[in-house]
Amino acid sequence: MKMTPIAVVGGALAILTVIVLLMVVWPYATTDYTPSEIYRDRTEVEQAGFKIYLQNGCVYCHSQSIRSFDWGHGAHRIAQAGDYIGDRPIQLGSARTGVDLSQEGGEHPDDWHIAHFVNPRYTRPNSIMPPFAWLGDERIDTLTQYVQSLGLKAADKRMQRQRYWKQESIKAYEAGPDANARWLAEIVPQGWRDLPNPYPTTKASLQRGHVVYQQFCIGCHGPVGDGMGPAQPWIYPPPLNFTILKGREISGGIIYYQLMNGITGTAMPYFKHELESQKIWEVGDYVAVYFINDSDANKEPRGIDAANEP
Repeated sequence: MKMTPIAVVGGALAILTVIVLLMVVWPYATTDYTPSEIYRDRTEVEQAGFKIYLQNGCVYCHSQSIRSFDWGHGAHRIAQAGDYIGDRPIQLGSARTGVDLSQEGGEHPDDWHIAHFVNPRYTRPNSIMPPFAWLGDERIDTLTQYVQSLGLKAADKRMQRQRYWKQESIKAYEAGPDANARWLAEIVPQGWRDLPNPYPTTKASLQRGHVVYQQFCIGCHGPVGDGMGPAQPWIYPPPLNFTILKGREISGGIIYYQLMNGITGTAMPYFKHELESQKIWEVGDYVAVYFINDSDANKEPRGIDAANEP
């Protein structure tokens, strides 16, 4: 066969036709456009936030199409085509520069998101996301409402829980330090309240805890644990001032549980998907030693030492 101009053009068109049929027409024809069980229409303000999301290219880093082998943020539900039938254009992709946002709604209260958009380093000290303070308060709030809608009906249930516990946390905070400290302990299951930190305090463990604190906690709680980190002006109730816990019976188990599970309704997120068990224990011991001045590390009741313990 001679490579004549007609053969080249015809062959290229044939290849392009096959690609379009396989990659565009066939998926379009076989995709189920039935709304998923969580689908609902977005409100007017959520739709306005969607436009801000599009204008700023957020999907370039934050895919809303979680993959079946993901285990991180949002992995409690795999996104489905029926979740997005109301979005034009649909914001799907596979980028993982930032976390998956397909189920972001209700993962945090509004004030956490507002602080995060003003400057992501305020809530995530290691974040490479650019700050969006230049959007202004009104557009940041609108964008936050869109993000809180991600997950639709499932997000609505999480937001209902966030709003309830937000009011409870505000009541506890405004009742004073004693009531707040008591509430923070009482919302932890009894078994955790009686559990001491199983790892001994060492110079190395405190240094490791310090590193974790710098990477995850300093933006809200501040370098000296007084709750006066750079995120504080946008958060209410404000981040916990650890020094109010001095002289109180705060076990390592209480600190661990709240680091692992977060405190719903407040800007304190959960870290069970990001930090291994020992890192949570060690950053908790760092807080107990340096900010509360009372650590129960390696005290009774305790089991046998692990093979690597001194």
